[in-house]
Amino acid sequence: MTTETTSTPDPNTNPAPAPAPTPTPNPNPSSLIHPRREPFEHGLLPIPKLIFPDPTPTLIQLKQQLSTHNRVNSSLLADSLQISTDHARLILDTLASVLHSDSDPLVKARSDEVDSAGADLRDLILFLYIQSYKKLLPRTHKDAASVADVWPSTSAFDGYLSALSPLQLVRSNNRRFMPSQADEEAHQLSYLQKHMANILSLLAEPVEGEGEGEESLVLSMEGFEHLGFLLQFGDKGSEVVTLSQAAPFFANSDPDMPAVPAPATQVHDWISQNIASALEHITERISAKENGPANSSDSDVAMTDACTSSIKTPPSARGSCFIEGISKSSFVKQASDLKGSSSVKVLNCHDSILYILAPLRYATIYGCSDATIVLGAVGKAVRIEHCERVHVITAAKRVCIANCRECVFFLGVNQRPLIVGDNHKLQVAPYNTFYSELEEHMADAGIDATINRWDETLALGVVDPHDSLSHPAGVSDFQAEPAARVDPDQFTNFLIPNWFGAESPGSTKDNPFQLPEAYMASQQRNQKNLAETKKLLREAPLEENQKRELSSALHLLFKDWLYASGNVRQLYCLQGD
Repeated sequence: MTTETTSTPDPNTNPAPAPAPTPTPNPNPSSLIHPRREPFEHGLLPIPKLIFPDPTPTLIQLKQQLSTHNRVNSSLLADSLQISTDHARLILDTLASVLHSDSDPLVKARSDEVDSAGADLRDLILFLYIQSYKKLLPRTHKDAASVADVWPSTSAFDGYLSALSPLQLVRSNNRRFMPSQADEEAHQLSYLQKHMANILSLLAEPVEGEGEGEESLVLSMEGFEHLGFLLQFGDKGSEVVTLSQAAPFFANSDPDMPAVPAPATQVHDWISQNIASALEHITERISAKENGPANSSDSDVAMTDACTSSIKTPPSARGSCFIEGISKSSFVKQASDLKGSSSVKVLNCHDSILYILAPLRYATIYGCSDATIVLGAVGKAVRIEHCERVHVITAAKRVCIANCRECVFFLGVNQRPLIVGDNHKLQVAPYNTFYSELEEHMADAGIDATINRWDETLALGVVDPHDSLSHPAGVSDFQAEPAARVDPDQFTNFLIPNWFGAESPGSTKDNPFQLPEAYMASQQRNQKNLAETKKLLREAPLEENQKRELSSALHLLFKDWLYASGNVRQLYCLQGD
């Protein structure tokens, strides 16, 4: 374990720890330790200056440099890391979206209050440390013929994988070979197990008169609770238990007295034992699944919708809803269908229209093509990755787009949309729809309709240092291709069907985000042209039989358009619903 020394440690702040019983792992499977997936799924930034070859000494130095500041704003962070203020603000915004405590001032801060709130130094240190994390690679494909039809190869480093378009890359590693949720959780736990000694050294403080080295380090209850950024107890469908509630170190602390710090070595042993127990449990689960009958979701043409939790649980619960393999269909999920699910993952859906009309914390869209996906209100983060020819409509706090092609994003977003990876022909436009409960859902999610930064995209590098599959070592980096704005004359509203009719429970009657002037003018021109066309048709000097012929011709042309565009399928699906 790397140690940190200070010249004048305060014995009142760091008293010598009292003897504590040897900790043991929790044997109850329902209370296994888990990684918090949010920092690993939504908190990694492809900024080269954040990838430290040896993060511990660098971050100890940063901790010492900023030790007089309990909270860090973007100016301090930019100076300390020698990065731009844009990147420093991006770090704070990203950290806020993945923090474990909704009561933290950074999470509660409005856009113009972020710098005055600042980030807790310990949370910031942990966030910067995990930027060294490498995502789990898919397993090797067993059928080379299935991936023979690829784009011209551009790299000698990784064979066929670098030659694939974003969607071909996903399809070449279908669900049977892509990392499962259990595989990814095991990978994250193994990473934390390997790095826990260093992580604890960044949170711990030395005890006066105890010499140097890991034996002299202790962890206060407050410092220990910051590990909740990375780890938690509980299982899917159950309420999350904080580390301090599950740990034996501070269980008998007098609430009127400061808790006695615990030796860092003892904390390390206890966490390591719990991680080992959790990894053993995951291994048994994976082994049982692999040796059992094939799951239907492994099929290339699977059409499944699996919500991992159907019971009502608090937002901190581990409930996630997976919508997978929808093909040539329309699909609707409303808030009542997602009780107990704080996040949604839309995976491998094609040639479909999906409506997910609910307040969410997180949403991921992965590996979809030729689809329109409407997300209700997402209060933390949306990530769209490896998609082609997809239209995404969402009201969200923040949006990240990675490795997508020919996609259009209609956004009501409070923070700058982030564009990373190998993207081509992306377009952005202002938010263009509404449904009856939208404003209620936005209020639940904490989204401000007066702020829409849809056109202030921030493009980072093409090479993602966390993903060695899409961008192997040896490939030089350059800025990602920016997104173009949709031409105002091509901008149209998107109509969401009203399934409730007159009994609609919400009060939203219009788009809550104000359109920019050019788009508003285009809308008004379109409405005026439509009104004039209707008037011409109404007042046309035609005989009754000619009016019937004209009406029949218009209906026939509309029907031809429905079939040619594929939208007739949506009508049938909605009638079925």
